[in-house]
Amino acid sequence: MAKTSPGEFIRQVRAEASKVVWPTRQETVTTAIFVGIMMVILSIFFLGIDSLFGAIVRWLLTLV
Repeated sequence: MAKTSPGEFIRQVRAEASKVVWPTRQETVTTAIFVGIMMVILSIFFLGIDSLFGAIVRWLLTLV
């Protein structure tokens, strides 16, 4: 692989950076709301699973 001069590297970085398509404000807000809702749903789900397994372990420990 050929070495790239610092100047050429900067030009390549600028060329690639100009291709970046940033999301609109509306897309960002919509995505953030979706992530927040999914976080709440999954946290409630895992709380339920954790509580269930905790109850099972407590019950198993009473058998000993």
